[in-house]
Amino acid sequence: MFSDESRCRYGRNQLTDVICQLRFPEILSINAAPPAQFQEAIRQEFPRYQLRQDIPAPKITGIPGQFSLENQPKTINYQFSSQDGSLRVNLTSRFISLSCAKYTCWEDFAALLDKPLAAFIQIYRPAYFERIGLRYLNVFSRSALELEGSRFSELISPCYLGPLAEEDVMEASASRCTLDLEMALQGGCRIKLHAGPGRIKKAGVDDPETKFVFDQDLFMPGQVPVNLSAGALQTLHSQAYRIFRGAITDTLHAAMEPDRE
Repeated sequence: MFSDESRCRYGRNQLTDVICQLRFPEILSINAAPPAQFQEAIRQEFPRYQLRQDIPAPKITGIPGQFSLENQPKTINYQFSSQDGSLRVNLTSRFISLSCAKYTCWEDFAALLDKPLAAFIQIYRPAYFERIGLRYLNVFSRSALELEGSRFSELISPCYLGPLAEEDVMEASASRCTLDLEMALQGGCRIKLHAGPGRIKKAGVDDPETKFVFDQDLFMPGQVPVNLSAGALQTLHSQAYRIFRGAITDTLHAAMEPDRE
């Protein structure tokens, strides 16, 4: 499941989204007034602004036989985007996040995170972080990688395929075959992992190609001191690559055009 190969950069990576989210005890001042000082600190890199109000699902309360639904308050979500929309910072009273739709490498992503995270810490002074998360969403397209004639069993390690790893099972005959896993990793972090074939919607339209989704949500739980957040993210990132490289075969690895660092 884990690979010890050295890290590389892929010329044809299959990442659709990389998201870093840091959760903290609620800070009421974030909702008390628009975050003008925060916007000014990051406006050169994230000039576009949008205000959203997210409505959480109702909370179930009561005892068996007397359940009721309790509406939850709206969440004010301040969103700051790059000019092309490929980068997005979201700030609420409970978390700050950076989303990237054009990921190149960890060093570039970490550099993009530096300014908004430093500005947030300076302005709002969180006591600690309750959860530090790093999510990598890979969607492998055989057509994009010129692997149309390959079975997923030639591209993905058997432990993520289940019955699809067997030669006498036809991919087209399985309407659903997925893996969902949560486990502890080294360094005090954990992972929630989802893997399996599926069809993805693009701009609301179903993509006819069956692709393989490999979704890693790595996180550091507990009370993480603010000054240790960078180290926690580095730990999450290092674990993510070990799992990713262990999940793909040499055939898929080569098709993504690795450039050894």
